[in-house]
Amino acid sequence: MNAIFSPGKLMLTSEYFAIDGALVLAVPTRLGQEFFFEEKKDRKSLIFWEAFHQNKPWLQVVIDYKNWQILEANIPSGAEFILKTLKNVQQLSSVKFKNDFTYHLKTNLQFPADYGLGSSSTLMNNLSEWAEIDPFYLNTISLGGSGYDIAVAKEKSAVLFQSKPEIRYERADFNPSFKNELIFIHLNQKQDSREGISFYKSKKKSQKLVDEFSDITKKILLCNELENFSNLMMIHEQKISDFLEIPTVKEKIFSDCPSFVKSLGAWGGDFVMSAKFGGFKDYFWEKGFTTVFEWSDIIDL
Repeated sequence: MNAIFSPGKLMLTSEYFAIDGALVLAVPTRLGQEFFFEEKKDRKSLIFWEAFHQNKPWLQVVIDYKNWQILEANIPSGAEFILKTLKNVQQLSSVKFKNDFTYHLKTNLQFPADYGLGSSSTLMNNLSEWAEIDPFYLNTISLGGSGYDIAVAKEKSAVLFQSKPEIRYERADFNPSFKNELIFIHLNQKQDSREGISFYKSKKKSQKLVDEFSDITKKILLCNELENFSNLMMIHEQKISDFLEIPTVKEKIFSDCPSFVKSLGAWGGDFVMSAKFGGFKDYFWEKGFTTVFEWSDIIDL
């Protein structure tokens, strides 16, 4: 079988405000999603879909794509999402599902699904590369979202991304001298990003505030010292806290932490970022957070 790979992502700046065009800095993770594919000219017009989570079988679906019917499925809700997405692929592609071949398609998500590193965005990018279509458009009609995660998966690089006035992104040279001082802690609570986005959208916001997050992102790119980076991260966190009227994760869980703690992505779950301090591993373990990564463990730059 042939294979395609897309990396996962961590969003370092402008969570939520990315929707309104704030400049985002995001980085690729070492782990991502693999996509394997094979086509057989047997005139049966079938799709055999297998999805694995960390090499363990998760979802199996058989689809008749002439009639777009699910013939077999072990998880009906997952099968419906795959059918909808592959139907979108057919509509956008000039090369896939246009004949009567049988397609054997297999995915393998390399990280735990509750990590929030981009199980959907890596899938959208893999399918788009395979079908020679625009991943941003496939993502828009299949899922929604700003698209920054698609940019990371597509470029396999750190990116600067803006969703408005139209999608713009470029590779970013983000390799801070203090990167080995940064740590990433998983909160063991997969956050529903759609729920968080819906709450954010319900609140009035100004262009001035959107621009302030873009400005912070630009300053972070220029940081040469951990102290300056830490201060900017705390300012960023407080601005979002004030806007959402939600306490920061540091206030809620890590009030005695001697370093900054910043949410990455939708607030309340997934990963947070901090910096090393004496006994940092014991500190987080004692609070029940046993998944602590250093930069080189998780970031692929």
